[in-house]
Amino acid sequence: MHLTEGSEGIDPDALPSSTGCVECEESDGWWFHLRRCARCGHVGCCDSSPGRHATAHARATGHPLVRSFEPGEAWFWNYRTERLYETGPALAPPSAHPEGQPSPGPAGRVPPNWADTLR
Repeated sequence: MHLTEGSEGIDPDALPSSTGCVECEESDGWWFHLRRCARCGHVGCCDSSPGRHATAHARATGHPLVRSFEPGEAWFWNYRTERLYETGPALAPPSAHPEGQPSPGPAGRVPPNWADTLR
């Protein structure tokens, strides 16, 4: 399914807020994968991450759509409808975190048993 521009208040000009999860960076946390808010550009961690900051952002702001912020992925997720969209409008670059940034990340803060903590 394709998501169209203008859906749910998507702002294609909003720049990503960071190359990593904003809240994890502030708290010296770590993430599994990253998600980018399609309305304001907030970058947060996915629900498999300990912080689940992308979902928290959606709940706190009412911004329901996120796009994967992983290299090679362009899908969107709507938290309100729980619907996946395989494609959607182009968002302001960059479309993903830097290729050299590991997932999980960031380098040096991921615990050795990270796979045991996935939700």
